[in-house]
Amino acid sequence: METVLVREYRSDLLECVHSGHIAIVGEGGLLKGYAGDPGFVTFTRSAAKPLQAIPGIRAGIAEHYGFTPAEIALMTASHRGEDYHIATLERISAKIGIDESDMICSTSYPLHSLSREQAIRGQGKRKLYHNCSGKHMGILAYSKLKGLPLEEYAQPDYPVQKEIIETLAGMAGIPAETIGLGTDGCGLPVFALPLKSLAAAYLKLASPDLIQDEPTRMAVIKITAAMNAHPEMVAGHGRLDSILLADDNIVAKGGFKGVYCFGLRRERLGICFKILDGSEEEWGLIVRSILDQLGYSHKNTLEKLRTAFSGVIYNDGGTQVGHADTGFKLTLT
Repeated sequence: METVLVREYRSDLLECVHSGHIAIVGEGGLLKGYAGDPGFVTFTRSAAKPLQAIPGIRAGIAEHYGFTPAEIALMTASHRGEDYHIATLERISAKIGIDESDMICSTSYPLHSLSREQAIRGQGKRKLYHNCSGKHMGILAYSKLKGLPLEEYAQPDYPVQKEIIETLAGMAGIPAETIGLGTDGCGLPVFALPLKSLAAAYLKLASPDLIQDEPTRMAVIKITAAMNAHPEMVAGHGRLDSILLADDNIVAKGGFKGVYCFGLRRERLGICFKILDGSEEEWGLIVRSILDQLGYSHKNTLEKLRTAFSGVIYNDGGTQVGHADTGFKLTLT
């Protein structure tokens, strides 16, 4: 039931086809639109990060450690390792009273090209450069607050990890035992669930009034407000997450291997899609097409997307050599 999401052409000859699935969910978990199979089960990858931050924020780590909104936003991030990301992570580490060696994620170079070059010429790889290090810091902060042994924080049966799964299940509106488990690239548990269920969770991120539990609702408000106030912390300059989060009507977060999720506050919709070949280059085009087909009214955001993700394909020398087009039409219900 997969559908073509994007076609890429070089010299007007079809070169690549990216297929996948889209789910759009409204209040009550009702399916409001789709392309392909909205029930397709996929791993959340980093799209789960705003949801993984909920238990710690709900328990009061922001107040206990004095975390700023920028620091909270970085706990939801797939950051690029730019200077301001690393400086903020170092402040988080100092506030918690832990060292980066306490994280299980591997040492890495920054994903941001200039920052990567500087690191190669400088001190080399660090765990703080790993794009998931903010998430790890947040979980470690909560683990330390609870007095738990830090060295076990990545285990699926660890109390904080079990609380994360229960929270995700509640946000997605499904039983926790139906969520599949794997190991993410950073070493933490990663979750598998239907796209429409993940979209339901993003609807609640964008519309927290739908969350019945007040502490969870207040945590979501704090997390998403931080993401919108500091979009550059969640990804980096020019990245899709940061462009969308600059619009205070949108809560957005992508994940590795082609999964992307966002919620629209005013429209009260949760939207998730999966590119089956795991590509991420097409995210911006797909988001732009979804918003266009929904009649999204924030013209400034649409213009930013058209500028950043025009669909024009250039060679290494900057010459236009092809183009990409979205190939799907949403079924709106």
